[in-house]
Amino acid sequence: MVPVCDLPHASQRAIPLMRIILANPRGFCAGVNMAIECVDRVLQHQGPPVYVFHEIVHNKHVVGDFISRGVVFVDSIEEVPEGATVVYSAHGVSPAIRAVSKGRNLVEIDATCPLVTKVHHEVKNFARKGYHIIFIGHRNHDEAVGTVGEAPESITVVESVEEVEALAFPQDAKLCYVTQTTLSMWDAQTVMGALKAKYPGIKPPPTDDICYATTNRQNAVNELGGEAQLVLVVGSQNSSNSKRLAEMAQQAGKAAYLIDDQRELEPQWFRGVDTVFITAGASAPERLVQDLVARIQQQFGGDVEERTLVEETMSFELPKPLRRLNVVGSN
Repeated sequence: MVPVCDLPHASQRAIPLMRIILANPRGFCAGVNMAIECVDRVLQHQGPPVYVFHEIVHNKHVVGDFISRGVVFVDSIEEVPEGATVVYSAHGVSPAIRAVSKGRNLVEIDATCPLVTKVHHEVKNFARKGYHIIFIGHRNHDEAVGTVGEAPESITVVESVEEVEALAFPQDAKLCYVTQTTLSMWDAQTVMGALKAKYPGIKPPPTDDICYATTNRQNAVNELGGEAQLVLVVGSQNSSNSKRLAEMAQQAGKAAYLIDDQRELEPQWFRGVDTVFITAGASAPERLVQDLVARIQQQFGGDVEERTLVEETMSFELPKPLRRLNVVGSN
């Protein structure tokens, strides 16, 4: 990787200053804010170590900051000492994980995003009514694993139109579908369209499953990103919603890159570019966005145009066990 300091400084450029379009909304959603505050509260109440099942959110800076403060992220619930406190990640967990936790007398703090919990409830309700559920999503994603675990004998995961075409259910099968909350709206609609064409009687979820924050950030890329030659998305590679933002811009013909922070900038990305569009996935801290903007301004000059597509006001309550603690979250 070429160091970001090799980018030309603004004083070395003979072309006009860079135009920087900053998307709003961007970054943390209500579910991520709630999940991070859950871990903060537990840390303040009992001190380290605090155990979290899977990464609390999919961002390496958030995870790294918590590790430095004594948080231990585990991928097996058996790694949590018996009787200890465990925080479930924002992506949710299966009933099997909860059962093991109870058997080990763990104190459970559920930081699952309520919008993910909504999909879990839909799966349980559909399964109880005798439906076979088609889950549209990425089968190895933490959210998918947890959701499928609600009714594993009654769910089939599909990721693409090709996988829909390979389904062998009879036309009169009692089918329904739900989706992962962080999918591209357009990709999900394509797969849903294929499902409805193949199985006209398939039942949809009561309301859309793709979350408001994912939708808002994708709409911003779709509606505002077209003004730039370069699109930069702040977020980690294992963040589904962040990857979708970069992919959407690429599908629209833009040069688009998903980066964890400003250190990953490459000089060649800026050749022939006079306008850059910046956004951030729902698990990316705002400080990383501001660091990126500052670096681009340092190298290229220019003013920031913050463009607001919609104001986000949603917030989620902390889990009941944490609301009873007399501590103040640092997030």
